[in-house]
Amino acid sequence: MKEQEINRYWKRMINTMNDGLLLIGLDGAIIMVNRAFERLTGFSGDEVIGRPCTLLNCDACETALSEEEDGWCSLFKEGQESRKRCLVLRKDGTCLPVLKNASLLKDEEGKVLGAIETLTDISELERMDEEIDQLSLQLDSQGGFHGIIGESPVMKRIFQVIKKAAQSDAPVIIYGESGTGKELVARAIHRVGRRREGPFIQFSCAALNEALLESELFGHVKGAFTGAYRHRLGRFEAAHGGDIFLDEIGDIPPSIQVKLLRVLETRQVERVGDHTPIFVDVRIITATNKDLGELIAQKSFREDLYFRINVIPIHLPPLRDRLDDIPLLVDSFIRRLRSRTGKRITGISSGAMEYFMSYEWPGNVRELKSAIEYAFVIAEQGLIHLEQLPPHVIGNRRGKRDFRGVVERRKTAEKQALINALRQSNGNQSQAARILGVNRVTVWNRMKKYGIDLKKVLIS
Repeated sequence: MKEQEINRYWKRMINTMNDGLLLIGLDGAIIMVNRAFERLTGFSGDEVIGRPCTLLNCDACETALSEEEDGWCSLFKEGQESRKRCLVLRKDGTCLPVLKNASLLKDEEGKVLGAIETLTDISELERMDEEIDQLSLQLDSQGGFHGIIGESPVMKRIFQVIKKAAQSDAPVIIYGESGTGKELVARAIHRVGRRREGPFIQFSCAALNEALLESELFGHVKGAFTGAYRHRLGRFEAAHGGDIFLDEIGDIPPSIQVKLLRVLETRQVERVGDHTPIFVDVRIITATNKDLGELIAQKSFREDLYFRINVIPIHLPPLRDRLDDIPLLVDSFIRRLRSRTGKRITGISSGAMEYFMSYEWPGNVRELKSAIEYAFVIAEQGLIHLEQLPPHVIGNRRGKRDFRGVVERRKTAEKQALINALRQSNGNQSQAARILGVNRVTVWNRMKKYGIDLKKVLIS
């Protein structure tokens, strides 16, 4: 085909393209579009020619528009081809994910005549990305933050403290009522910490009497006492190079408190029946559901030991103080039980959820999990209903709480998080999506959902 024939048929050729194409003048006005552009965007050529290309509201252009006189768009300032994955708005207001290629058009002398852009529809790719994101979210919600389920503000703050505490070797003490997940927090500190390649040794100080407790913690040699038929490695030795978690530290006897304090100060242990000191490199994590200050006042807990272990305190809230997390916890427990039992339980009815939201949960998350397990035994399939909940949950409600209020608080938190992300990214929706850990389409949908005006957000 000769050049003259090519020039004669070039419009027909570009109209056979599957990708949208548009020519843009130096002032940013659209000069020409092809049929694929009309099909993808819903705009006819007559509707867009002569209008600024910003009518597509491309999110990649949010920070690309230039105030300089020499160029209408800083993407082309260097004269190099630009390749961006972005979102544009169709005529009907829906969002279209595209891969946009843009480059400058120049004459033989190098003078810039305008710009050409092609738009490749990647909505199918975005759909697959969204599915992957959802699968990731499902996995995250199952495991939460290293096994801890929660998105309430108080839990997010705790997650941040865990991350920071994990990077230190300083002693950590976890306060919280029974069933709030103190063990999960201890394990999370180990998993994200510098000692994660080392052992994690867990021990409950309330489980044994004084003599056996000393042997368990520090070990013993053969013949140290009646029944000591062989040497025993203590928990501190076993934790060498890692973390040791001592649960119920408030129940430790005074005599063991003295020896524990010595271990923390000297980093040495002595096995029962032996006086040879053994060096241990261990970070100690403790937990209690008791008021150690009150125990100190009662002379049942040593003040010097308290100051030694109370370096980084983490206070876990009771479940009644983080009601926003109950739906997440319920969903997580149901999915785990459904996977384990094969029962076709799909969720929980609104009436049952209302009871869950109004119950005081003295046993906290552990009691909530037990309630779901009970309901799983009683229910056959479908939703878990009110009559399938444990009798003590139904009969001991302290007063109806506002379930709708919880939902509204979650919406408010979601909106504020989006505004913060948009401000942090200077209005770039793609970057805001990365900050929030969601898809760009989700950011756009939330902006539309909450009526967020980007200009007002950036000005305020």
